[in-house]
Amino acid sequence: MDTEEIKKLKQLVCKTIDDNSEKIINFSKSVEKEPELGFKEKKTSGKVKNIFDEIGLNYKDGLALTGVKAKLKDKYDGINVAVLGELDAVICRGNKNTDPETGAAHTCGHHLQLGALIGSAIGLKLSGVSGKLDGNVTFMAVPSEECIEFAYRQKLMQQGKIHFLGGKQELIYQGEFDDVDIAMMMHSMKNCPNPAVVLGKSSNGFLAKTIQYIGKAAHAAEAPEQGVNALNAAMIGLMGVNALRETFKDEDYIRFHPIITKGGDVVNSIPDDVRIESYVRARTIDAMVKTNKKVDRALKAGGDAVGAKTVIKTIPGYLPLECSQELSDVYRNNCSGLLPEDSILDGGHFFASTDMGDVSQLIPSIHPYIGGVSGSLHEKDFNVEDYYAACVLPAKLFATTIVDLLVNGAQKGKDVVENFKPKLSKNEYLKVVNGFNKVIEGEGQW
Repeated sequence: MDTEEIKKLKQLVCKTIDDNSEKIINFSKSVEKEPELGFKEKKTSGKVKNIFDEIGLNYKDGLALTGVKAKLKDKYDGINVAVLGELDAVICRGNKNTDPETGAAHTCGHHLQLGALIGSAIGLKLSGVSGKLDGNVTFMAVPSEECIEFAYRQKLMQQGKIHFLGGKQELIYQGEFDDVDIAMMMHSMKNCPNPAVVLGKSSNGFLAKTIQYIGKAAHAAEAPEQGVNALNAAMIGLMGVNALRETFKDEDYIRFHPIITKGGDVVNSIPDDVRIESYVRARTIDAMVKTNKKVDRALKAGGDAVGAKTVIKTIPGYLPLECSQELSDVYRNNCSGLLPEDSILDGGHFFASTDMGDVSQLIPSIHPYIGGVSGSLHEKDFNVEDYYAACVLPAKLFATTIVDLLVNGAQKGKDVVENFKPKLSKNEYLKVVNGFNKVIEGEGQW
């Protein structure tokens, strides 16, 4: 297939997406108005399945509880490219679309990812181009990217319903990525109301932590000397971590940002049960591990200082994102066909984390950031300014990139795969991630 034929194929796919742009935008708005938290996304999952049913895609559902996976062709050997979108919302109170009961809101733009996902599926399926593609395409709506509600998810783990906190991690474990050769997804770009693409290269990984300080209750006014103040232990532990910050290397991009989820029960009683959640974020797996050891030491010292018992549980978070440059180049070329050059930007390293990082350690992946929204991610001022730019445009970019990867014997797709050097095999990945599970207990002294 020559250049002109490929161009016409892309134009047909893009026209099909444009012809269905109202459907794509209405779908995203519907998801936005009914946000659901991770591993609970039943309504959202149902909306994705309804679209797949409408356009005639067969799918598997109930993956990692709520995930949905459809293929463009029911049977086809060869390069398989996956487009991913995330089903869950984050807790963000005060946004105009926040669920008043759960606090859930799509202030990270996952409803726009899903729009791009179903938009690319519509374009590639309804245009009839699948017979021209020498490979397959998988459309995956995945649960639980936001790593929140630790207690709820740990309960699911205890019940044997999931093994990991993140949806993509769980799908890797379940083997749903075993047949995927290349993966692509997008995130909204904060404070970027106009059409634009920011090509990221990497992002931080993180380890999740819960910390409990167990003290001894006593009357706070009448007999404080008989108590062991767990809140004091927590404050000392957190100050200990703050004292470590000068030891963090700039190039490791370390982040530690705790919240106290329980600070005591009543004001006139010495707090005997104080709980904290936090992440330890870093640019590399090695930096994550080394920093985590320092943080554990400081947190335990807080309990030791006042005689409280310290229980520190480290839970596998997400691995650092490493985007494929070769795949990114194919994607960039398609950006140039749909956007002016000054709207295509290099993003470099991002400090946030995503379980797409785990996927990127195994197979070539990209994770661009897309304009069309104002406000900051995870904040109540997040707002979609241009739905076309935020979900229809990225649907075109995914679909046209897939055309390039899979025409002419899928040569470009094969080149991307063959030139990619995975950081970990699946077995190595599972060993590394499971190895992050750790519990440290310090004895109380009373």
